[in-house]
Amino acid sequence: MTEPTLGVVFRPQSPPERLREIVLAADSAGVPELWLWEDCFLEGGLTTSAAALAWSRRLRVGIGLLPVPLRNPAVTAMEIAALARMFPGRFLPGLGHGVLDWMAQVGARAASPMGLLCEHTAAVRDLLHGQTLHVDGRYVHLDGVALDWPPEQVPPLLIGARGPKTLHLAGELADGVILDSGITADGVRAARRSVQEGRAAAERTDPFRILVYVEVDATSPALAAQIDKSVEELGAAGADALIFQGTGEAPDPEPLIAALAERA
Repeated sequence: MTEPTLGVVFRPQSPPERLREIVLAADSAGVPELWLWEDCFLEGGLTTSAAALAWSRRLRVGIGLLPVPLRNPAVTAMEIAALARMFPGRFLPGLGHGVLDWMAQVGARAASPMGLLCEHTAAVRDLLHGQTLHVDGRYVHLDGVALDWPPEQVPPLLIGARGPKTLHLAGELADGVILDSGITADGVRAARRSVQEGRAAAERTDPFRILVYVEVDATSPALAAQIDKSVEELGAAGADALIFQGTGEAPDPEPLIAALAERA
């Protein structure tokens, strides 16, 4: 078994002014990936991603995830393309439903979240690949839209998913899936099956990445053992990347960075 790629989350419960020191620490420690969240109403994912990419030299930076009800897909594609061109091979964007109560709170909840995610993802994917779109869907309306600066190296587009329908959609349309913390090894295996069903339906054989968030107690003396157990169990279940996060009460990723550096 190939060991999964390991990374850490900068949770938005930490103030944004701490991001630079965390980026520099992760970059210096050789941590491969840093992931950011766009939880309402904390920190913007694209803003923080741009800063993190600019501050680091080789760190891959992901957003897991951008809630699609908050953005027109043309804007989403423009922002992703700009970051992908400025930092080729280092930006990992994720899309998703967002927390439905939060989407309702800002007046953006869709009657069919699945329909919106499907239309939005397909449009962003096609725009990033340089296509000109004429779309008149239920949610997405684009009249001859194309990017003037599509990325020369198109980043993998991931979808955050929990239920089988969204997992199936990720297999059909995306290049990877983000699984939430708390999932078991059996849950990862079940998610892989749903993803594979979607990929088979779309006749896809290209690379696909399964990324799993793993919440750990970063203040525990047994932190290294928690990490080792997750790597063994979730890696064996088919996770390609494990991204470790502290709890909401103890979100500081510095102990996680130190622990991953010791494993390297």
